Amino acid sequence: MKLNGTPQLLVYAVDVNILGESLHTIQKNTETLVVVSNETGLEVNGDKTKYMVMSREQNAGRNHNIKIDNIFYEMKEEFKYLGTILATKNPIQEEIKSKLESGNVSYHSVHNLLTSSLLSKNIEVKKYRTIILPVVLYGCKTWSNTLREELRLRVFENRVWRRIFGPKKDEVRGEWRKQHKEEPNIVRVIK
Repeated sequence: MKLNGTPQLLVYAVDVNILGESLHTIQKNTETLVVVSNETGLEVNGDKTKYMVMSREQNAGRNHNIKIDNIFYEMKEEFKYLGTILATKNPIQEEIKSKLESGNVSYHSVHNLLTSSLLSKNIEVKKYRTIILPVVLYGCKTWSNTLREELRLRVFENRVWRRIFGPKKDEVRGEWRKQHKEEPNIVRVIK
């Protein structure tokens, strides 16, 4: 939805996100939302409404309050939104660590199915893609990955592939090596 000519309002189910380049813009857009909501018979709940300032500047917006119709809206440093922790300091390392732990739990819950000799490798790969990968990638749209996080994700994925495919003998050298499956590349899926 456009406010003041630019897209600044994102609406999901029962959540509304107001975006702005300054606290003044957010204040103005929030006032507009409250007025329009009241005109249609809806009410913005002041107790449930929170805001967060995300900026490269360390202290941006820390000394300001948003107040509309004598209601002060609480500022938060972080909150969980759609299963992902959003924070002013971008704790992406902790978020990815948490998702990888959940992926490991998911893997171990279906371990017997993934390593069964009765199932083809294609079925085991499909189980990885449909059971484990969604657990790890839930909420990844909010991640801003660095090379370090991408490496952690690849290590996780390679470990699962090795568990599915096992070791493989290199025919040229006569040595055993770990087989790496190329698809799906978890980092490519995220991007």
